[in-house]
Amino acid sequence: MTPTLFGRWQTRLLLLATVGVLVSLPFAMGIIGPGANSVYFWILGYVAIFGLGWDVLYDYLQKVRWDRDWPAAYQLLAGIWELVFIFCGVQVIGFLPITIPKTELPIGAFLIHYSCVWLAVFISSQSLMRIIFPRWRFRGGEWLKS
Repeated sequence: MTPTLFGRWQTRLLLLATVGVLVSLPFAMGIIGPGANSVYFWILGYVAIFGLGWDVLYDYLQKVRWDRDWPAAYQLLAGIWELVFIFCGVQVIGFLPITIPKTELPIGAFLIHYSCVWLAVFISSQSLMRIIFPRWRFRGGEWLKS
């Protein structure tokens, strides 16, 4: 089943609030990366907030396609685009509300954190969501009734 816009939003927020937070904890505690810092949760929040907007575009593009599908390769491209957008917004241009000093978040730490979160969320959406919410994919990705 092709996800609806509301289903995309629900799934994105659920997975980032659970899997994303769990993956970000070791980074924020300083176990992985350069020292303890809450910047990783800010990045996770940016991914969630801006992702809601990107999902509107993704939903439109999905409806334009002849098969109305959104293959995994497109998810990878969307993840790369969101990585570039968030990184530029935080580090390069500084157009996001909270600009993070470059010393607090080196590019390597950002890439590792974002990649780990993206991979964990992608794998969870392809496996755990289908196990925990068996009717999830038949409801257009919605796990709560709309």
